[in-house]
Amino acid sequence: MEKLTGKTADIMSENIEKIKQLFPEVFIEGKIDFDMLQKILRENVETDRERYGFTWHGKSDAIKMALKQTTGTLRPKKADSKHWDTTQNLFIEGDNLEVLRALQESYRGKIKMIYIDPPYNTGKDFVYEDNFNDNIKNYKEKVGDMMQANADTSGRFHTNWLNMMYPRLRLAKNLLRDDGVIFVSIDDNEAHNLRKLCDEIFCEENFIADITVVNNLKGRNDKRYIATANERLLMYVKSDTFEESGLQLPEERLGEFNLEDEVGKYRLLGLRKRGGADTREKRPKLFFPIYIDARTGEIALEKTNQFNIEVLPRKSDNSDGCWRWGLSTVKSRTNSLVGQGVGGKGKYDVFVKDYLETDGEIRRIKPKSVMFGSNYSSDGATKAFRSLLPEVKFDNPKPVAFLKDLISYSSSEDDDIILDFFAGSASTAHAIIQLNAEDGGNRKFIMIQIPEIIPENNETKNADYENIAEIAKERIRRAGEKIISDMKAKPDQVDLLDSKNKTVDFKNLDIGFKVFELDETNFKLWDPNTKDIERSLLDQLSPLKEERTDEDAVYEILLKYGIDLTTPITELNLAGKKVFSLADGYLLICLEKKIELDTVKEMAKLSLKRVVFYDDGFLDDTVKANAEQTLKKAGAEEIMVI
Repeated sequence: MEKLTGKTADIMSENIEKIKQLFPEVFIEGKIDFDMLQKILRENVETDRERYGFTWHGKSDAIKMALKQTTGTLRPKKADSKHWDTTQNLFIEGDNLEVLRALQESYRGKIKMIYIDPPYNTGKDFVYEDNFNDNIKNYKEKVGDMMQANADTSGRFHTNWLNMMYPRLRLAKNLLRDDGVIFVSIDDNEAHNLRKLCDEIFCEENFIADITVVNNLKGRNDKRYIATANERLLMYVKSDTFEESGLQLPEERLGEFNLEDEVGKYRLLGLRKRGGADTREKRPKLFFPIYIDARTGEIALEKTNQFNIEVLPRKSDNSDGCWRWGLSTVKSRTNSLVGQGVGGKGKYDVFVKDYLETDGEIRRIKPKSVMFGSNYSSDGATKAFRSLLPEVKFDNPKPVAFLKDLISYSSSEDDDIILDFFAGSASTAHAIIQLNAEDGGNRKFIMIQIPEIIPENNETKNADYENIAEIAKERIRRAGEKIISDMKAKPDQVDLLDSKNKTVDFKNLDIGFKVFELDETNFKLWDPNTKDIERSLLDQLSPLKEERTDEDAVYEILLKYGIDLTTPITELNLAGKKVFSLADGYLLICLEKKIELDTVKEMAKLSLKRVVFYDDGFLDDTVKANAEQTLKKAGAEEIMVI
């Protein structure tokens, strides 16, 4: 039986293994020969010391932070959760760097979309200082204190922010699917640095847009010279396999499709090309006559007694233009064209039937590089938040409508997972539940928020909220209940903008979430007391730390095994011993002592693949040896011990 290491994924070793597979000849006695690697890569290696680059004080340590393993874990908090047994959503309290590390095995390559609204580094924002030696202990010591802002008078004002953001973005990239996308909101204080940071982490060629989000049309007067009316939104994809789903057409655009035939609703668009190469001189093959039947509006490419009205692509100044389609396209799609009289008497033009639906799906549009509208207003978002939690004062929550658009644009599959590791007031979770309610989707969320303490003199503190994470959880609870209430009030309502055209049943809407909190490992053997070796040895008689439960241990094993935290867990009694079964027996965990072969034989009857025991959990070594043989014969692919 092999021993479970208790650590998260070793990203460095995995990357080295990838290099070994590509260039085995550069490895000598297990080490990389960089001279040989340079020779193989030849002209692709930059050797000029004055080359272009982006660096700052502490960058090398930030890189190490991104590669560091952890024995930290996530402990379940059922009392704070909602619909624990059925929900597929997660809310995790803790320093997001350590939480992202803890999620590396279970969620690597599974996240479809990431949205974050990190500290903008205005001089008043809290910027967490990581500790390489023991970041979880550092976090637990600091989380109960008032967190200090990164003052703009600091000599390393930008450096502190970069050192915080770099490892988090590196770890976040690992979690993205190959067809995933990340959006990061930011303002002018760090937009330039964030762009360079993301170019390095996600690759410059994966940059998609620097979007302007207008969220205050009146403008804010807190800056010199200019009243700021917008924020920035950087968009990067993980690879070119990302496919956008587009945005729903706004109601005013839907109204343009005011005609209908046997195919469906449509609008008319002129066939003549407008803009760019729109002249006969530039596109001579696209200049030809089309003939119209004035009675029916049908068109043809040859003149007859029926099709006797000739139309040429003339521009408004009567000069020769060109059509958007060539002869072959017009010939094959005549049913999509219609001729109509325009302007003065006897004047005609040719139009394309532009249908609202294609292959049963209502058309969608691309977002523009400037996003604006009343739904994106920060003031509106604050009012909506206060209507849910009137007792809470929370500055600048993100508009739900804005986040809904990003999620709808990026996510098309029912089981897509959306991650926000600067969750704040949990606007992203609210938006996901609202969008699922509108289109029948089953998107899932993972929210990560550090439990930042609320100051004593804050009115929110007086409402019995100790920290930001508590506000976020209550916001999700109330938002979900309000959405259900609204759905019950209109049980027969079908969202006309829903391309799937299906009624959403509120009974199937997931408004729950499982809460976990970041903590040090549950197991003593993975966290020994190096100052008292004798005490550490005695502690191994009871592997679990005090006040830790079997359930705590099971979820830690899930994380180390790379299993989704929402996977159902069944508690079995096999020959008098408690056994946890995950995913219908895919993984069996028995944390009992003095296990006998009867229990092992009962386990062998299940469709098991992997099994975990305590190393000294068996009655004796003979039972342990027989257990291994029995389980392997039953089909167990892996038997691990702690």
